[in-house]
Amino acid sequence: MLAMFVPLFASAQVQELGKDFVSRTAQVNGTEIHYVKGGLGPAVILIHGFPMDWYAYRKVMPILSKKFTVIAVDLRGVGGSKPTTDGYESTNMATDIYQLTQQLKLANVYVVGHDIGAMVAYAYARLYPTSTRGAMMLDVPLPGLEPWDQAVDNLWHIGFHQTPGLPEKLVAGRQAIYFRQDMKPNIFSDAEVAHYAASYKEPDHLRAGFELYRAFPANGKFFDAQRSELDVPLVWAAGDTSFFSKLGAALGASLKAHGCKQVQIEQIANCGHWVAIEQPEALAELIEKHAGQ
Repeated sequence: MLAMFVPLFASAQVQELGKDFVSRTAQVNGTEIHYVKGGLGPAVILIHGFPMDWYAYRKVMPILSKKFTVIAVDLRGVGGSKPTTDGYESTNMATDIYQLTQQLKLANVYVVGHDIGAMVAYAYARLYPTSTRGAMMLDVPLPGLEPWDQAVDNLWHIGFHQTPGLPEKLVAGRQAIYFRQDMKPNIFSDAEVAHYAASYKEPDHLRAGFELYRAFPANGKFFDAQRSELDVPLVWAAGDTSFFSKLGAALGASLKAHGCKQVQIEQIANCGHWVAIEQPEALAELIEKHAGQ
């Protein structure tokens, strides 16, 4: 069931996108999901990573809306979406989004995910291949697929986030300070960091952010188990200066070994991890290139 109102927390940010964009919520898969929608044409779903929300795509959405119906979601528990006690596996969050597309009567969607959102995009393609015209995974390795272990070996924050109960206690009230360590001032303004801190401000929302990481083992088991042929076109892309930029060939080979028949590897020039923030025009061009096929 769709709820036709604009959440107050999102209204000002949505207005920045232009008069054709709206903010809504929908009851799906046992929870309530917030999304921002605009444009006309074939549907493109945009899925954020941690510690972000739908607003990560604000510079990309007006560009894409000229040719596509664009829907940027808040993952369950983030921003305007309600937190739940469980259900943060990529497969379950893919079902959240699939049920949203069914309510919006969107068929044959193109799914784009950044960071943890890329795990959801891949799960979506695996679970709903006949409803997916393509999926793009931005700047992240995939649990259960090589070279996951090597890629995350030195990423201390994954183990910290997965520790039961501890990061919630240490980060609570310090979200902006904690997020700022990775959201460098040359890329993110103080206002932008404050926006994302607000999306994870409440205790249940902050816990939801860490539950995304605690679901990695379950994600890995699911991804590793997928061996059937998948005809959905997949794109894996990274910023050329990103920590993950050199993973493309190995991950592409792993996806093909798991039955993915159409895999393309792309790079975004002069760009690090935060592709939608650092190079929104280039990302929009890349999405248009693949989503318009």
